[in-house]
Amino acid sequence: MKDNTWLHRWDERYGNEEFAYGTEPNNYLKEQLAQLNPGKILFPAEGEGRNAVFAATQGWDVYAFDISSNGQKKALQLADESNVAIDYQVGELSTSDYQKEQFDVIALIYAHFPANIKSSIHQMLEQYLKKGGYIIFEAFSKKHLDYIAKNEKVGGPKDIESLFSIDEIKTDFPDYKIIELTEKEIELNEGLFHNGTGSVIRFVGQK
Repeated sequence: MKDNTWLHRWDERYGNEEFAYGTEPNNYLKEQLAQLNPGKILFPAEGEGRNAVFAATQGWDVYAFDISSNGQKKALQLADESNVAIDYQVGELSTSDYQKEQFDVIALIYAHFPANIKSSIHQMLEQYLKKGGYIIFEAFSKKHLDYIAKNEKVGGPKDIESLFSIDEIKTDFPDYKIIELTEKEIELNEGLFHNGTGSVIRFVGQK
């Protein structure tokens, strides 16, 4: 799947000097990583690297990918400024060279893939996670459309198919031990594009 409109959108968003979602890590990711011993972690659709770089500063061996070369450039710049190294590939999951059961954690933080492939990507990712490993997930819920209608600055996809439900997560990650799976209202203050009250799905599952 090569969607040039999608690629152009993210290259444009990450093409400015300012970081679209800031340089601080996502709060939920930060909370969850604090409870785990560092190992190998993968960040799909990692954009400008704020979460990957944070994990590296906490001693994790970090891998990431995104379709945007502008995102990679910003992420490597941020890693350099933070005196850490991350392995960041540009491309889609299907073109990556990750190994089966390579990772202790896969962190999906606002990894909103196009609606027609989002579930298949979730299911493809499972092979790269070790038995006993964890998925950490935060992304906008289907209820989030109501929040965008009140405040566009909160960000997020504007089509319901790209948003998530608890049932979708259960279907995409079957046979996981559910440590947390909840839909909740949160306050976001992440850079230019995530500001205000939104509705998210949060999930931690163990394979």
